Amino acid sequence: MLDLDISEFFAADGPLASALPGYAPRPAQVELAQAIGRAITDRATLVAEAGTGIGKTWAYLVPAFVAGGKVIISTGTRTLQDQLYTRDLPRVRAALAAPVTAALLKGRANYVCHYHLDRLQGDERALKSRTEISQLRQIQVFAGISKTGDRADLGKVPEDADIWQRVTSTRENCLGQDCPRIRDCFVVKARRQAQEADVVVVNHALFMADLVLREEGVTDLLPEADTVIFDEAHQLPDTATRFLGSSVSTHQLLDFGRALEAAGLAYAREAAKWSDVSRQVETAARELRLACAPLDQLPGRKATFEAIPEPAQFDAALAALRQAVDAATRALGAVAEKHPDLAAAARGGAEISLRLARWALPAREGAAHDDEGWGRDTHALTQPADDGPAVPQAVLQGLSAAADYTGPAVRWVEHGQHHVRLHSAPLSVAQAFSRFRKPGQAWILTSATLSVHGDFHHYTSQLGLNDARTGRWESPFDYTGQGLLFVPRDMPEPQSPRFAERFVQTLMPLLQASPGGTLVLCTTLRAVDRVAGLLAEAFEDHGHEWPLLKQGDATRRDLLERFCKLEHPVLVGSASFWEGIDLPGDVLTLVAIDKLPFAPPDDPVIEARLRACRVRGGNPFAEYQLPEAAISLKQGAGRLIRTESDWGVLMVGDARLVEKPYGKRLWRGLPPFSRTRDLNEVLAFYARRQQAA
Repeated sequence: MLDLDISEFFAADGPLASALPGYAPRPAQVELAQAIGRAITDRATLVAEAGTGIGKTWAYLVPAFVAGGKVIISTGTRTLQDQLYTRDLPRVRAALAAPVTAALLKGRANYVCHYHLDRLQGDERALKSRTEISQLRQIQVFAGISKTGDRADLGKVPEDADIWQRVTSTRENCLGQDCPRIRDCFVVKARRQAQEADVVVVNHALFMADLVLREEGVTDLLPEADTVIFDEAHQLPDTATRFLGSSVSTHQLLDFGRALEAAGLAYAREAAKWSDVSRQVETAARELRLACAPLDQLPGRKATFEAIPEPAQFDAALAALRQAVDAATRALGAVAEKHPDLAAAARGGAEISLRLARWALPAREGAAHDDEGWGRDTHALTQPADDGPAVPQAVLQGLSAAADYTGPAVRWVEHGQHHVRLHSAPLSVAQAFSRFRKPGQAWILTSATLSVHGDFHHYTSQLGLNDARTGRWESPFDYTGQGLLFVPRDMPEPQSPRFAERFVQTLMPLLQASPGGTLVLCTTLRAVDRVAGLLAEAFEDHGHEWPLLKQGDATRRDLLERFCKLEHPVLVGSASFWEGIDLPGDVLTLVAIDKLPFAPPDDPVIEARLRACRVRGGNPFAEYQLPEAAISLKQGAGRLIRTESDWGVLMVGDARLVEKPYGKRLWRGLPPFSRTRDLNEVLAFYARRQQAA
């Protein structure tokens, strides 16, 4: 434990100022650090909203180092995880001369698997192109020299390259202690380092995966900790919903069919007609896809269990699929002891079987009210059946606890161009998430967007953190002088077919006046395409050669790197572009949001949550939709001002922000920008700022 009081570390003559060039004390940062320190000491839960520019990372690292003990820091994304581990944490540790060891831990899909790499090397037919042959060689060299095996360290092979799926492992196909390369395993080494380190940096997905696994008694993923710090904590409700739910896709089913055929023919050729077994699974998967064809006529090409068109056909196809998967799993279970690949395939089949069980009855007639939970353990597979022998219990150990989740839930089917996905998700994660906090463990949850105009109830109730301490620390930035919120007059209603065209017409004078780049944030992917198309036409009509970037044309990282290098770029995006983007300086001087970010009513989880709210006599709009929109809007607006010298305009094309009674709740939650509805004032603002520069 370090000796100084927390405030002394942040003083103008303190260790941070001495070690970090350009450091300046910020009162809000000190207050936040003190509140975090008290929560750690008291083993309490603190929900802390820290405005942009406060320096929340240092505000939680310092008290965590001072308190000592084992600390887990969970971030929103792998990118933030790497940044924290390689930049922020070492700088603060060096400044404080703190005797703290740190480890970085990611999900197993981020580490090269020696066993699967060796298998791919021996199967040239599995390589799909010359590019993959080259990528395989690069990964081979990397695996031989890397200390971590973290694929993020091999920049020459794109992060989204398909080959990564074949040279990494999953929980289902990992051979565990039976693996011939266990001594070299990068995952085992990373987990061992995490057990020994004082501070472990993870991401929310891995943290939730650990919580789910602990429900089944698997405790070797994350170490026990005295303090857990969640950075970018606004993402936790969605992450928890995803991990406490489950999904099965026809892609997974086809992969399972191929894996069982390959393992069966290689190691138990005489035990079954493996090609026939595989074909039965693949045929059943394709029949299910055919049964879901009517979904193409529905909005979003998806439907809840209760609203599936031609339900009898769907139920029959699903029953046949479950039978085929169970039969295949039993056949694999009978020979699982012959080779680890057979055991891994059997585990994969059992996992799929458990997830498909979520789609079994309760009867459709009784499902008008959300299911009161369902569950099916592995007991059925451990009993002999007409279609095969029992699956050994040892093969079934460590299957997903998410598949055994019980509680009010929603199920829906999504029909893509080449696949069908069956999803299930809990209506609420509050009870499940809150029980994961261990007695005597401090939890710190921090982000720039957790409250709705200072009210934390919506956030804390989502996660079941009703006894949490809450606090809000304002940004030190001069938003009134640096930023201008512009809501144009005479805009059509957001539902109007003329809205997108008018939005782009209004945006064009701002693009001409703005000296830097522009980020256009849309609420749907369809709007991204429409707005980008209209902008391209407008640029051509006006003779502008401004670079136009659009979500979907390249990876998010590639688009942002190009944005920073180009002159006067315009980037149109949705969803992931609303948060986690840091474009300081004149790189970004205009953010334009088309509509208020109300969640789409055809989202099955949201639809079910709104319905449940109505059933209990609540007001879904006030209790759920409005708070969610306020937090999302604040995230989008937060892209504009990232440093003390940043400046620019935030345009919101949706007049409901100022013309509807509820709009006040939304704009009051935004940074305190100056506000106008007059285009001339916006142009004058740009002129003044450029003259001052």
